[in-house]
This record gives sequence, C-alpha cells and structure tokens, in this order.
Amino acid sequence: MTVLTGVWSELVGQDVVVESLRGAVEASVATPDPDASAHGMTHAWLFTGPPGSGRSTAAVAFAAALQCDRGGCGECRSCQTARAGSHPDITVINTDGLSIGVAEAREIVRTAALHPAVGRWQILIVEDADRLTDQAANALLKSVEEPSPRTIWMLCAPAVEDVITTIRSRCRPVLLRTPSVEAITRLLVERDGLEAEAAHAAAAASQGHIGRARGLARNAEARQRRADILALPRSLRTLGDCLRAAQRIDAEANARADAYCDAADEREKADLKASWGVEDRGKRPAGYAGALSSLTKEQERRRKRMARDSIDGVLLDLLSYFRDVMAVQLGSTQYLINADVTDDVVSMARERSPESIVGAIDAVGACREALEANAAPLLAVEHMMTRFLP
Repeated sequence: MTVLTGVWSELVGQDVVVESLRGAVEASVATPDPDASAHGMTHAWLFTGPPGSGRSTAAVAFAAALQCDRGGCGECRSCQTARAGSHPDITVINTDGLSIGVAEAREIVRTAALHPAVGRWQILIVEDADRLTDQAANALLKSVEEPSPRTIWMLCAPAVEDVITTIRSRCRPVLLRTPSVEAITRLLVERDGLEAEAAHAAAAASQGHIGRARGLARNAEARQRRADILALPRSLRTLGDCLRAAQRIDAEANARADAYCDAADEREKADLKASWGVEDRGKRPAGYAGALSSLTKEQERRRKRMARDSIDGVLLDLLSYFRDVMAVQLGSTQYLINADVTDDVVSMARERSPESIVGAIDAVGACREALEANAAPLLAVEHMMTRFLP
C-alpha cells in the first residue's frame, strides 16, 4: 500500500482516488482551462462513497492541493488554512438540518461567482449534496453547468443516485471505497498512538467509518453505549421489554441532540439579535420577526436530524450484530464485525432460527426506511423491537 503524505495523508485506503486527483492537480497547472477534461481536470466533481469513507476529506484535500504551489505539500500556509477551514477561496457548505434550501443555494451561487482572493481557484465544497432540495439543486444548476472561469465545484453524497440527474451529469464522479479494517487499524496505531489490539477492535466495530473508529478507541462512554446496544437483542423477552428499550433509545437520542442544540440555538439567536440591533426591550426592526421565525424552523430541523442520526447509529450497530449472527449460522466466525462479543453472537445463533434472524434484519431495514420517510421515531423503533422477540 502506498504511503500517502501531505494533504492526502488522511485518505485511508484510497490510493486509486488519490492517484487520480493528483493527476488532475498536475493537469490544472499544465492546462489553465478547467474544462480541459481530456487532461484530467474539470470544473465539477462528485465525490461518493459510504459513510466514513472520507468524501469530504477527499474534497478538502483536493481543494488544498489545487491551491498549493507544490500540489498539496501539507506544510505551506495555503494547505494549512485549507485543512483548517479558513482558506478565503475554499468554501465548505454543510448543514445540521434535514435539507439545504433554495435561499442557501442562491447564496452559494453568489460566492461561486467571486474571483479568487489569494488562490488559483474559487472552490465550493458542498458536503451534503444529497440534502439539496429540488429547488436548491435547480438554483445551483446553471452555476455548476457554466461556472466562472476560475471556479471549481465539489459535491459530496453517499451515492451518485442521491444527486439529481441534471447536476450529476455535469460532474466527474469520484468513488471512494470503504477503508479496510487493516488500513484503519494502521492509522489508529501510527497517528493516534493506540495499542494494536484496541485499534483493531475499534476499526472492526466501526464498519469502515474512520471517525467512529477513533471515537470508539478514545471514548470509554462510546464503547459502553455500543456494548449496551449489542446486548439489547438477547434482553428482549416481552412486549414491555421492547417498549422500554425503544423509549430508552429515543430518549437518549433526543438528549444527545438537546445537549448540542440548546447551546447552539441560544448562540445563534444572540447573534441574530446583535446583527439586527435588537435590544431586550423596545421595538423590533421590520423583518426581524421573519428572520427569527426562519432561524427557529432551521434549528428545529437540525434538532430533528441530529436525533434521527443518533437513532440510525443504533440501528447500524444492531444490523451488524444480526449480520454476525447470520454469519455464525452459516458456519463462519472469521470476519465478525463485533468480534468482542463473539460469545453472545454464538449464543444467539444457537437460540434463534435463521428465519427469525432474517426477519430481524428486515425489521432494522424497515425502521431505517420509515425514519427516512419522516415517521415518528419512537413508533418506528417500537415496531422494530417487537419483531426482535423470539
């Protein structure tokens, strides 16, 4: 495996992608025209791959390399500011809410029309392109299709199909793969200084998600939370057990969302008041009420998304558990995701029929689909839990 250096060093297990992007960087220096696609460079890119594969990391590294005089050395001021998120010509757009609306999209388009201030390119990185509403995507379309001469678009999404056809057809795809357990283990050992055994366990449990692997390796609370989740299936014996487990999952997800959002909401409202010159007492300026209402709705969407994402993390752990049980039933224990609870997995495999495990896997998938369709989280999780019963 190639040892990656400079801005590329965080792209674990993505050697082929890095080689392609490096070629584009070299082509951008040799050929100033970003539309000279025959030379490896173009004005719009679409980074796709499973969660944790490093889509936005790859986009930021590529952006840094395009701005760097040495192709991404990782040491110059340009590279350092790009990786820190403070480069004046690299704008990263993400959202804590459920979607990116048309108003935000129009602001992005205005930024895209600017000439680079200090760098070679004006680069827009949309981390959650799959969350663009249809109206927002249409607002971006013209700029992505015919950008300003020194503008580069980089969109990130889980899959190509998550971006509307008119947008994705104008982008060059970059597909990232799930990093191997060995690659993530090596990263945790070499860069985070972890013991090999602990690093390997975290890497396997993360299911290829580098950020989650680091969290599990460093945070004892995260490891205990995962252990509690994996213990759930064998603890369910009655309908009451199912309802209580669902209530606990929903309550913990909301508590985690509240812990972040309460402070963020107050800070954003204070900033809004300051920007409008609003005092605690006195008449409110015209338009302030509308701005406050829009902010409040966005904050509610963010809180909802964070709680839903927290529940989805639980569902992924449960899915990995039942996957391991099925693997044991099929006679394989070599590549268990949750090798640290092998005894529990083997016991479940003996106690339950293969048909019931398939039913449990289907139940998790149905719950995820229900949450995506905006179902009430508690009801969706309760229904799923009842299908785990023996």
